[in-house]
Amino acid sequence: MKLWILLQAEGGAGIMGQVFLFGSIILIMYFFMIRPQQKKQKETKNFLESIKKGDSVVTIGGIHGKIYSIDGDTLTLELDKGFKIKVEKSAVSTDFTKKAIGTK
Repeated sequence: MKLWILLQAEGGAGIMGQVFLFGSIILIMYFFMIRPQQKKQKETKNFLESIKKGDSVVTIGGIHGKIYSIDGDTLTLELDKGFKIKVEKSAVSTDFTKKAIGTK
């Protein structure tokens, strides 16, 4: 009878180890995948809110231009004197804009 009780107690410790392992995996996924993605989304949102007329930007498609006007969620980019295109704010790439500004 005592042996049977000891075997049951030993099995409970194994379950706690598995719970700890799964908890650790979830914690690691949060810090290496979810949190950096949330941080990047916040930086992108702040960047898109802070752009203003005259800023040089690069679109996701690779088009370089200066912001001519801002109308809600759309931007008018001036690519050359008198040549303007209208794009969505979300089409502006934060990564390429930072690189383009850094190289000038």
